Amino acid sequence: MAKVAFLGLGVMGYPMAGHLQAAGHEVTVYNRTASKAEAWVKQHGGAMGKTPREAAEGAEFVMTCVGNDDDLRSVCTGKDGAFAGMEEGAILVDHTTVSAKVTRDLAAIAAGGGIGYVDAPISGGQAGAENGALSVMCGGEEDIFARAEPIIDAYAKICRRLGGIGAGQITKMCNQIAIAGLVQGLSESLHFAQQAGLDGAAVVEVISQGAAGSWQMQYRYQTMLDDEFDHGFAVDWMRKDLDICLTTADEIGASLPVTALVDQFYKDVQRMGGGRWDTSSLLKRLTREN
Repeated sequence: MAKVAFLGLGVMGYPMAGHLQAAGHEVTVYNRTASKAEAWVKQHGGAMGKTPREAAEGAEFVMTCVGNDDDLRSVCTGKDGAFAGMEEGAILVDHTTVSAKVTRDLAAIAAGGGIGYVDAPISGGQAGAENGALSVMCGGEEDIFARAEPIIDAYAKICRRLGGIGAGQITKMCNQIAIAGLVQGLSESLHFAQQAGLDGAAVVEVISQGAAGSWQMQYRYQTMLDDEFDHGFAVDWMRKDLDICLTTADEIGASLPVTALVDQFYKDVQRMGGGRWDTSSLLKRLTREN
């Protein structure tokens, strides 16, 4: 068992930190809104730090799961940042979806202090976090990853190293690119069925057993048909991720025409007031037009 700090108790981080505590690790948490950390300690035990540095002091592993590049820099660097409290030989595991650039920048700073770094973005949504069944895609040095993997296993269904620093973030971009097209296709399929006068649920029952089947279809079709869009990853966060995808595509010479188009569709959803709706709300955009 290890001494672990967990920084960031959002819809993903809160249950992930709980799994670490349940696995027997000694967990100290930090959250920008202190009341969230207090609630976590009351529910799970463990301890809380008033700053990232305080939470990270003495920890063998520091896990981060925050919002974006700026949030990650904030919790890692500066006099109150995690790096200032970490000892040589400790490892920071970042579960935030951020750019590969900030990942490489922070990994270099960490290395200067003798701190290991693993970029380990996650997929599986809130349900995956709560059930300890996340897909964790990692980048970093092999020996550092090997030390961190048993800790990550507390909430992972699968955890794989894809390459050096930044490889995890690049893989997460592949994940988001694939999801964007799938959700738009599912939205159009359900909309088409409804416009044709068919029972959407009956259509899905049939087509999901063939080549059209997907996780999105299995877990999102019914809430989409019920016009409920508060069951997962928010549109605002998806647009943040797709911006990373499109920026990186320009840098590496990749072509993402469908991703660019779906990003604009999500922009339409934001304009409808749906920034906090989940990503399946692309259907809402289609039904609005009719």
